[in-house]
Amino acid sequence: MGKIDINKKQKQDALLNTAFDLFIRQGINKTTIAEIVEQAGVAKGTFYLYFKDKYDIRNKLIAKKASQIFRIADDALHQTDITPLEDRIIFLIDNIIDQLNADKTLLNFISKNLSWGIFKNELLYSTASDIDFYNIYSSVFEQSEPKYKNPEVLIFMIVELVNATCFSCILYEDPIPVNDLKPYLFDSVRQIMKSQEL
Repeated sequence: MGKIDINKKQKQDALLNTAFDLFIRQGINKTTIAEIVEQAGVAKGTFYLYFKDKYDIRNKLIAKKASQIFRIADDALHQTDITPLEDRIIFLIDNIIDQLNADKTLLNFISKNLSWGIFKNELLYSTASDIDFYNIYSSVFEQSEPKYKNPEVLIFMIVELVNATCFSCILYEDPIPVNDLKPYLFDSVRQIMKSQEL
């Protein structure tokens, strides 16, 4: 990276970090672009070099934070000798739940804002995230035995199930603490995967 590229990256990171702090403290609706650029110490025009609007920066933040979580889980998975796809998926879910349980602020931000469209466009098919989800996702299902009817639908169902069930269990221990939920959740994921086998 040259000096100009480093400078651009620093400005973009400053905007992302500032936006994240403001979104966490005030919420996205009460945060303005003017506040983001002022606190990041950049000109307003600089914001628009990187992002279309505050919803675009939110989506990029979700991609960045989610990819960091996934990278940690994936690195941990590579330290194991787990090979069956079902077991790999369960391991990743378990690791991700533990990370979000340890950082409830991040859970709050991601869960409130994560939708399938953001997951698909910003994480799965975007080259902007920190990790190449699409190639990981594709290679995992290509190498998998058994094969599945529609891997994208399968991932959609798993993401939605985990997102929907874990939020209240982590933040409020309602209806039960998340560690008590895990056996039910993992069993449900396994059943979903079995139902989609070819």
